[in-house]
Amino acid sequence: MTMVKPLPATAAASPVVLAAQGLAKAVPGGRLLFDGLDLAVAAGEIVAVMGESGVGKSTLLNLLAGLDTPDCGRVDIAGRTLSDLSDDARTDLRRDRIGFVFQAFHILPHLTLAQNVALPLLLAGVAAREALARAEGLVGDIGLPGRGGDYPAALSGGELQRVAIARALVHRPALLLADEPTGNLDPETADMILALLVEAARRHDAALVMVTHSDRAAAAADRVLRLSATGLLEKPLG
Repeated sequence: MTMVKPLPATAAASPVVLAAQGLAKAVPGGRLLFDGLDLAVAAGEIVAVMGESGVGKSTLLNLLAGLDTPDCGRVDIAGRTLSDLSDDARTDLRRDRIGFVFQAFHILPHLTLAQNVALPLLLAGVAAREALARAEGLVGDIGLPGRGGDYPAALSGGELQRVAIARALVHRPALLLADEPTGNLDPETADMILALLVEAARRHDAALVMVTHSDRAAAAADRVLRLSATGLLEKPLG
């Protein structure tokens, strides 16, 4: 059973971007990952979800993104209930309202940095010139000014993750979902990436849900929740 405290007072004054109610999910074979799981995340709030391997963290993230379907319960994003939407409408909602940051970066090697960042805008039908101009601006904002024409092979892991964050933000999403965003980085680079991700979420007033194994990464969050066989539990900060 889920035992999550209410939103902090500072977050409670902001609109709720993500609301999950009564989520249950079992894996093939019938093993129940979680049941009756509730979660609310406000605009500008940073939430870290921790837990042991195999407990269902990535599955939960997929449910929140509408990439997977819960056995029961509902997920609302920016006031829209995912289960009420067609597959095409869910795809459009992800494209328009959600930004993704992955551990493996998923930067396309045959595109320049600006082209990689511009992809969400191009998929949404934004004119190429406008999309690339916005992308170039964000490449500069993440500390890589003048490098929009470079290719990913020229970048370090930390620089690639910066590009991934820019790509996740370029369409100004209401919700950011990050799956182990510092898992492939050394501690110093990880700290820099976390600071950039958190600052960007707050500046764009996006809700951020970050799945992580790292106590160091979780320390950057407003709330830390631990996913276990008994549900989603509040983990004291510090």
